[in-house]
Order: sequence, then structure tokens, then C-alpha cells
Amino acid sequence: MRQDLRHSDLVYSTTQKASAAVTSPVAASWSRCLNLYRLQPEEARKPAQVDEATFREARERMERLIGSSADEVDRLYQMVGRSGCCIILADHSGIVVDRRGAPGDDVEFRALGLWQQTLWSEASVGTNGIGTALADERAVVIHRDQHFMSANIELSCATAPIRDHLGRVTAALDVSTCRNDVSDMTLAVLSQAVRDAAARVESNLFRQAYAGARIVVVPQANSLSALIAVDADDLILGATKAARLTLKLDDGLIAQGMPAADALRETRGESTSDLDDAERAALRRVLSRANGNVSQAAQILGISRATLHRKMKRFQLH
Repeated sequence: MRQDLRHSDLVYSTTQKASAAVTSPVAASWSRCLNLYRLQPEEARKPAQVDEATFREARERMERLIGSSADEVDRLYQMVGRSGCCIILADHSGIVVDRRGAPGDDVEFRALGLWQQTLWSEASVGTNGIGTALADERAVVIHRDQHFMSANIELSCATAPIRDHLGRVTAALDVSTCRNDVSDMTLAVLSQAVRDAAARVESNLFRQAYAGARIVVVPQANSLSALIAVDADDLILGATKAARLTLKLDDGLIAQGMPAADALRETRGESTSDLDDAERAALRRVLSRANGNVSQAAQILGISRATLHRKMKRFQLH
């Protein structure tokens, strides 16, 4: 009880400082919990369990994502599951729809609410890895007394949001532990592992959504999840959130049919046009198929060898 009161005092004193919410994401979350959700840190509140119908709807809605993420969740569990961690997959509202945990740890995790059908939204249980990652739409680490509720300060959580093929947050992937010897370095490693796994799940979802398109990694983004889907005419069909941020894309630009070359800022000579680029690309493809044999390429194109030479000279093809 004394520890609960000390934690409550910390929450109240921190949120009373006007600048705290501006400089600290945790303090900003605490402020939301107090002022927006009207929660009290000393309240002995555990995560609520949603009813069977709500849980079934959430599972059905997430069925494709659960299947797409199963390998990544399993791989993450193999990395950290034996060190006292459990893996949680929650939907966009914070309902736990899938999890992995060691049988020896499950009793404790279940008592803490880290179980299927429980609700870990920020509005329900205050600052926590799942709820705050969903609220802020970014990866977070919430370590022990950074949780809002005193009931949750035994937990340490590293969480990353998962976005769908349109860039919208649709789920959260979380690693949680109740070990009291977790260091900042360990949490940093867990956080990186969770973010990498979430990025791979996003990439899988994106590739599945645009299965018939050419998938291009955006080189400027330094992120493997920065992908665009391009059709046969080099027009962008879709883009992940990382690609949208890097290339300054939105739904409107994508709907207009923006050329991938324009979005990627691929430069060309001042005198060239889209038709010139198309002709040059066509010549290169035919020459490649003919293994550089000009006579054979000219025959494929139905033009004379001299004409093909002139076109090659114009486009500086050797």
C-alpha cells in the first residue's frame, strides 16, 4: 500500500508541472489518464475482460493479421520467451487477440491480465505499453513505475504498433515481463526486436494486399518497411506509412495515379520526356533479350539495323 501511495504521489506531482507533458511522452500519457479519462493512479484496477461476442468479433476481424504475423510472433517468443517474457498481439482497440507465454509464467501473467480477451487500452487501464503505443501511434517502452496505475508497476513493456497496407494503425505487438531485474539495456534490445518484428509484419501485410504489383523499397527512407506498390505503367497503387512520410504521399496523390519515378525523385535529362523514357526502356529490354545482338534486336522490333543504331546513338545505348 505504501508503494502504491508513493507511485500515486509521483503521478500527481509530475502531471502538475506544466512543462512535463510537453517534454515527456510518459507524462503526456499520465496527463491524458487524469484529465481525459478521469482515472486515478491509486485505484486497484485490473484490465477488463471483454465479453465473448466482442472477443469473437475482434478475432475474426484480425484473422488475416494473426495468420500473417504468426511466424514473427513465434520467432519473437523463441528469442525472449524463456527469459520470463510473454508476447501479446492486440487489436486497434487494445483487446488481446493472441499471445505466447511459457507455462511456468502463465499463472502470474494471467493474474496481471496479460491474457486473451483482456482490454489494455489507455482509457481503460492508463499508461501501458499496448494502450500508449496505440494512442501515440509509435513504439514505446513503459518500465515499471512509468505505468499510470499502481496495480501495473510490476510490469515492463516494449510495444510497437502495426499498420495495415493503407498506413493505419491496426494492431500492437508487445513484449511484457514482470521480472524486477530488467535493465535499460535489456529493454532497449527488446524494443528493437519488437519494432523489427512489427515492421516485418507490416511488410507482409502490404505485399499480400498488392500481390499482383511490383513492390519497390524506398531507398531514401533507411527502413525496410518503406514500400510502394507500382503497377505496369509505373503508377503508385499504394504505400506504407514509412514510404508515405518519406515521399510525402497521401491518399489523394495515390488515387490520382502518381508516377513512381516522380515520387522517388528519379532525375532525367532536361530534353527527355515520358515518351523518350518509355522508348529507351523498350530498346534496352529488347537488346537485353537479344543478348546485345543488334541485328536480332532490330528484327524483333521490325526495324532496320541502321534505324536501331540511330536510336541507340540518340539514347546513348551501347
